[in-house]
Amino acid sequence: MTLSVDAWPAREAERTDVWDWLAFGLAVFFILIYSQGWIAPIFGTKLDEASSGMIRNAYLPAYAAGIVLLAMAPGDTLAALIRQPFLLLLLAIVALSTLWSIAPDQTVRRIVAVFATTLCGVVLATRFRWATMAEVLATANAVLVVGSILWAVLPPNNGIMTELFPGAWRGLWVEKNALGGNMATAFTIFAAAALLAPRRRVLWWIFAGLALALVLLSTSKTSLVSLILGAGAVGFVWVARRGPVSGVAATWAAVLGALLMAAFLLFASDVFLELLGKDATLTGRTKIWDAALRQAELRPWTGYGYAAVWDDKSGWGPLAWITKEAGFKASHAHNAWIEQWLGLGIAGVIAWGLFYLQTMGAAIASVFGRPGAYLALPFLVIFSLLTLTESVAVTYHDIRWSIFVALAVKLSWPGRE
Repeated sequence: MTLSVDAWPAREAERTDVWDWLAFGLAVFFILIYSQGWIAPIFGTKLDEASSGMIRNAYLPAYAAGIVLLAMAPGDTLAALIRQPFLLLLLAIVALSTLWSIAPDQTVRRIVAVFATTLCGVVLATRFRWATMAEVLATANAVLVVGSILWAVLPPNNGIMTELFPGAWRGLWVEKNALGGNMATAFTIFAAAALLAPRRRVLWWIFAGLALALVLLSTSKTSLVSLILGAGAVGFVWVARRGPVSGVAATWAAVLGALLMAAFLLFASDVFLELLGKDATLTGRTKIWDAALRQAELRPWTGYGYAAVWDDKSGWGPLAWITKEAGFKASHAHNAWIEQWLGLGIAGVIAWGLFYLQTMGAAIASVFGRPGAYLALPFLVIFSLLTLTESVAVTYHDIRWSIFVALAVKLSWPGRE
């Protein structure tokens, strides 16, 4: 009898020993560190220079966890990286940007950070099977869900905003949109874990429900849209794998839905923005984009160096001009594509674009053949949406970039499957 692909998790007979548990724990640990859900509870919502220095040092244990996992399987890690030429090209451009950076000292420090964050994604993919990787991510997010609920309901209710957007939940993070965005992603991870590890599906579906509740309590409409799109992607993968006919029908429905959404955004963007509670500038984002693009055009081929723009205090660099044109000081470009052009130039944008397209293509292809589609496609749908309004690509100390790298590597390298 031939079992369906979806029966694969039930047939998994992975031996677990102390090293497996250690690897699982280390992965959960660095995911929690990179989630940044510990910063507000420990250091508060308003950070100064002293606390910023301590926060940077707090990431060092996550670096160490990634290095230990690398030491557990160095050969697999190397073999997986060889299959990622666009990722290696992108990281090479990041490193070379030190040569033309307007703040080479900051660029060097942040190159170490982004390399460590990327490494954690690579070892996450090479060390675990799809089902186990989904449960690693789900376990870490379960901790964040429980922590966010407790931080909000226990006195003095620090997880609920009191100044801007009073009553909106922010959980373990500084503001409500961070909680909403993280929980939208967590919902798809819990759903994937429930489908890939059916023995614990009840537990993961319960946490998926809690993540949905937290998105609603955050009152973040953008996060709710992200969650709906992610849930739709989970449903698409499930239907597409029921058989050839349902697969074709689901594909055509997905294409038609994407076209209708694109038409709605193109011809009724004002209605869409009103539903999200946004103005025509997307809360000032379009002003940042225009100003950042004008600065990028001054150095189109090289950019200003990786992560060198947004902490420039010279008063005459690109940040000063962006601040003047936008009317306020931004902390990043609020667009992953503009961010790469501003920091890495055209070569960086091309390398990132090729890496992104390779990953998305592999995720779409996996829908009809690999169990990892349940985890990969929904996350990448949300991540793709985020790239339009947030600088989430090639970022340091950000779990979203680590997960993106992990999915890219796992989709291209079967490894232990």
